[in-house]
Amino acid sequence: MSDTQLTVTIGGGGVDDARTVVRALEDTFGAADQHPSGEHATVRVATFTGEGREGTGPTEAGALSAPVTVTVQGTPRAVRRASDTLARSFTARDEGAASGDQEQERQLLLEP
Repeated sequence: MSDTQLTVTIGGGGVDDARTVVRALEDTFGAADQHPSGEHATVRVATFTGEGREGTGPTEAGALSAPVTVTVQGTPRAVRRASDTLARSFTARDEGAASGDQEQERQLLLEP
């Protein structure tokens, strides 16, 4: 597994909110390999597998229209970087984490 491989699952809000979350992560991880889509979907997914780069501060991703639940899953380093990026970009509340041998998962609630 690449050190920057990350899967992002976004629930709540609309497709524009999901795209706002992905834009915030692109500062750290580069362009997403898979973007959220589907106007009527209840859960949207984005993936990042590029080399990524170190984000330097909050991005200008935009504002959320509603609270969204974001689950980030990947290597411990990628999950930590994603969590830090989202916390700098939005009002975020940590909803819990789970760890495996090589992978980690963290859930955050992002509020407008």
